[in-house]
This record gives sequence, C-alpha cells and structure tokens, in this order.
Amino acid sequence: YEFAYTDERSYQVRYDYNFAAMGIPGLTTTVRYITGNNVDTGRGYEGKDRERDLDIGYAVQSGMLKGLGIRVRNAMARSNYRSDIDENRLTLVYTWQLF
Repeated sequence: YEFAYTDERSYQVRYDYNFAAMGIPGLTTTVRYITGNNVDTGRGYEGKDRERDLDIGYAVQSGMLKGLGIRVRNAMARSNYRSDIDENRLTLVYTWQLF
C-alpha cells in the first residue's frame, strides 16, 4: 500500500538485522509493520489499512559470484476500503564496479 491518501496518518515500526555479528556476513533481514487510519473513503466511514513485510536477503561476499544478491519478501496488506494483498517476491541483484 501507499499510505499516502488525503489526511491519512500512518505509523511504521521497522527492525533490521545483519547476521555478520553471528558469523554469517552477507545475510540480512528486515521486519516492517505499517498501519494507517483517518482515510476519507467517501463512503461514510473511516478507512484503515495495515501492512506487514518480512525480507531476508543474502549477498555473496567473495569468489566468482561476488556481487550477486538474492532477496525474498513476504508481504501481507489488509484494508477496510481497498483490496487485500498477499504476495511473495524473489529479487536477484548483481552489482559490479565500473571504474
């Protein structure tokens, strides 16, 4: 969701963790919860929505595949004025130095 409707108030709690301290460099995770309210739906009631995201990713640290990253996201969004969303994403990223 966008959480950007007219007069909408939104709040977010987020926690990021890097597993390098546990001896697993390159492994990271993010947990995020967002809630919004005070939306003028034009239907005679206040719009409310919420979203929960969980990301876990790994970036190869050395060798031939250095620069390759993979991230998996699971997201759930609920609302009383628009469609609910459940999704899973797989993102592959490759970075390299140009100069």
